[in-house]
Amino acid sequence: MQLLTDVQQFIENWPWLHYLFAVLIGAGFWLFRKIFTKYIFTLFLRLSKKTSTDIVPNLLFSFEKPLHFLMTILGFYLALVYLPIPAEIMYYLHLLFRSILIIVLGWGLYNFSGTSSTLFNTIAGKVDQSGNSMVIPFLSRIVRFLIIALTITVVAVEWGYNINGFIAGLGLGGLAFALAAQETLSNLFGGVVIIAEKPFKKDDWIETPSVEGLVEDINFRSTKIRTFADSLIIVPNSILAHEPITNWSEMGRRRITFSIGVTYTTPKDRLEACVEKIREYLTDHDDIDQEDILVYFDEFNESSLNIFCYFFTKTTTWQEWLEVKERVNFKVMDILQGESVQIAFPTRSIYVEEDPRRQGGTGVRPEDNTILRDNERLDGAADEES
Repeated sequence: MQLLTDVQQFIENWPWLHYLFAVLIGAGFWLFRKIFTKYIFTLFLRLSKKTSTDIVPNLLFSFEKPLHFLMTILGFYLALVYLPIPAEIMYYLHLLFRSILIIVLGWGLYNFSGTSSTLFNTIAGKVDQSGNSMVIPFLSRIVRFLIIALTITVVAVEWGYNINGFIAGLGLGGLAFALAAQETLSNLFGGVVIIAEKPFKKDDWIETPSVEGLVEDINFRSTKIRTFADSLIIVPNSILAHEPITNWSEMGRRRITFSIGVTYTTPKDRLEACVEKIREYLTDHDDIDQEDILVYFDEFNESSLNIFCYFFTKTTTWQEWLEVKERVNFKVMDILQGESVQIAFPTRSIYVEEDPRRQGGTGVRPEDNTILRDNERLDGAADEES
């Protein structure tokens, strides 16, 4: 005790030593931060990976940067505490340090509640088994919003702000707030409906009466959809939740259907041969689903005899589907050419019936000739008078 008293008296005799020790304290914590990052934190991380769950390593990663920041702030805080600072300033210094502790805690929890969080992945795995589930980002945004709101509230209480009046004001102005935020709340509940019903997930190809494209993201207010023209459309959740949604990505196979119109001069046996050969080709095709293959002479059209084709490809990828469709089209052309069957063009024949009362090949009746001659005389008389 006597030694400590002597050291304290010695420092008081040399005031500049306070600043020297304050600098040494700050430098020591800065150096300790480097050691903590390189050795201690790495050791804890290595030990946490031996556990049966990934939550602990994920939690350490979330608090890595906040702890580095806290080490630096702690060094400055202890250095300032060592200096002879007035009590009024020291009060606010303590208040500021406690606020920073709260912010660091909120920062770490904010990182832990990201979309890559093991905790959210575990929850989403029980709700939705798909890898591109929209539950994780939506849930992450809700939790992060609550963490930010709670952190701001606790810091405000720490600085002496009375939030009871604010909460009471929310209760009194709840009706006005609900009316003003009616559309926002509608979009929020629409997003909840979309997440709950799971009509689509990220990267799905969907089509609605208002938009068609690939789903990129969903948030509190809207859903982002990338169209096939590479433009980004943001659709409010309230609209999307009330529209019929076709999820083309859920196709197990992809349909091809068309009609082939051949000329009316095609003989019956050749038409039957074309239908049979097209059906046999589709039945033997490895890329065609064999469950539903329909090839029939369908109808007598205005200018053609129609062969109806209806079948599905095993692939649902657009490019592969187009390749299969192209091969089928070329084969159909070969079959028609092999049977000397021609594709019909839209045509219309007009038949003009000749009047039997017409004579002399002029198409003019005798009484019409009399009228024409009278008209010619009248025209000549009119010309002479002029």
